[in-house]
Amino acid sequence: MGIRDIGNLMCLPFDEIEPGPLTEAHEFLIHEASSLLRVSQRNWIPLIVKEVGVDQYEVVANAFVYEAIAEAGLEKAWCIIADDSADTALVSSVLAHDTVPRINLSKATHKQIAAALDYLIKQPGTLLKGVSVATTAGRIDSAPRKYWKTLEPITKLKCRITKGKLKELRKVFYLEPEPLPEVITDPILLDTFTATELKKRAKKRGITGYSKLKKADLIKRLSEAE
Repeated sequence: MGIRDIGNLMCLPFDEIEPGPLTEAHEFLIHEASSLLRVSQRNWIPLIVKEVGVDQYEVVANAFVYEAIAEAGLEKAWCIIADDSADTALVSSVLAHDTVPRINLSKATHKQIAAALDYLIKQPGTLLKGVSVATTAGRIDSAPRKYWKTLEPITKLKCRITKGKLKELRKVFYLEPEPLPEVITDPILLDTFTATELKKRAKKRGITGYSKLKKADLIKRLSEAE
C-alpha cells in the first residue's frame, strides 16, 4: 500500500490494526455494540486508519468502533485509509466525537465563546454549575484576552469562575497570545501583572512616586497616564 490508497475504503485483517486514542464510551455501550456486530459481521461505520508500516495500521478515529470490533472478535474490519498528518488526525477524531474540539480563546468570537461555555455547563458533573453563559461570554469577549498567557484573568471577571474551575475551561479553550504593547492603559490587563512588574512599567513611563504605591494605585495611575 501507499499514497494511492489514501481515501480508499478497504477491508483489512483486524490483527493488523493497532488501537489509537482510547474511547471514553461506557462498557455497556461497547458490549451491546459488539453483540450487534457478531450478528452483522460487518462494521458499517468504518475505522479511520493510517499506515504505520508494511501491513500495519493505527486507528486515527472511531475508537468506539474499534473497541466494539475487538470485543466482537471480528477477523476483518472495514477501514478508510487516511494520511498521517496531524491535521487529518484532529479533524477525524473531532468528527468521530473521539476528541472534544478546542478553540483559540485569544481570537474566538463571542458566539464561539458562548457555545463552548454552554457545552461545558451542560456536561454531567460540571464544576461550572450556576455560571451564566451570557454574563461570562460577554465579560470574556470584552476582556483583553488576546494578550492573556493563561486563563487566570477569567477569575477576576466576577463571573463565578474560580481558579479551581479553570480546568473545565481548559477542555475547550487554548491561548495564542499576541505580544504585549509597549504602553498598557487597560486596567483589566494591568491587573494581571504583579506589583513589581507594574512598578517597572511605571518607572519606564516616568510616573513619579511609583515606588510607594500599592497595586491598586499603580493600576489607576498607569491606566490614566498617556
